[in-house]
Amino acid sequence: MDLDHTTPDAAAPATTSGADAGSGHSAENGAAPDQPRISRSSTNFKRLHRRLAREMGKAIADYSMIQDGDRIMVCLSGGKDSYTLLTLLSELQRRAPVSFELIAMNLDQKQPGFPAEVLPRFLDKLGIEYRIIEADTYSIVQEKIPADRVACSLCSRLRRGVIYRTAEELGATKIALGHHRNDMVETLFLNLFHAARLKGMPPKLLTDDRRHVVIRPLAYCAEADIAKFARGMEYPIIPCTLCGTQPQAERAQIKAMLQNWERANPGRLDTIFHAMQDIRPSQLADSALFDFAGLEGQREAMPDRSDDAPVFEHYSSTHALFSFD
Repeated sequence: MDLDHTTPDAAAPATTSGADAGSGHSAENGAAPDQPRISRSSTNFKRLHRRLAREMGKAIADYSMIQDGDRIMVCLSGGKDSYTLLTLLSELQRRAPVSFELIAMNLDQKQPGFPAEVLPRFLDKLGIEYRIIEADTYSIVQEKIPADRVACSLCSRLRRGVIYRTAEELGATKIALGHHRNDMVETLFLNLFHAARLKGMPPKLLTDDRRHVVIRPLAYCAEADIAKFARGMEYPIIPCTLCGTQPQAERAQIKAMLQNWERANPGRLDTIFHAMQDIRPSQLADSALFDFAGLEGQREAMPDRSDDAPVFEHYSSTHALFSFD
């Protein structure tokens, strides 16, 4: 379950300041039953594994996500993204030039049918320190949100509070979430279409109260690669029956739209993501971000032009087409 997998409703804009609280109720679904598995011993899988590790390492370096001595709380939901994140961070921990700790955290929201034994069994086998936090946010959401309304916004706010409190109790210096490149692009369009904001999901974030740093090490990784990796690793995926998988959720509709774009024009999502890294405030219209009022003062004097210098006049397209002088 990803805290930033929130869907704006009529009363709430899309949020981008939360954390992926591992509750099991995640928008990061497991592999479809008809998807072929990939053998871990195959060359393709090893190449995929190296690519994901390289992309994660580059994102961590580009945004200075991890420093020496960090204690990183990895939010684990039981979905493909957070499993992959934990695996890659565990491998990085063994070879990184800096020393850091990992502690996995899962939020059990008491949703009926949630298999509470799956994650402890998985983590015990890995030998990773973890905490399972129980908080009945499910009942609160059910009470407050009508059955025909999307529950993501309230659910996200409740999870976020639990995660931040837990990070403080555990002495975590960073909160690591499993959001990937596709999540970040989807959030950009959620905010653009439904909150009238040009705002996305940053790779690294300081929370509003300035007490927590949230990192997204999978920011450069494509969801399709993560899904393929998760199938090869045979993670014990916990299906989501809440959150962003609700068919009426705006995020689900944005995801479908972007998938259609990608099918029609392969590479479009990658282009959009790179655009998020190349912002030109002077080419937009936010007067709080760029000093439009002061442009006159920044203008340099025009250089003197000699009388015999060529003069270039502007011609309209009509003049250019029909003038034969």
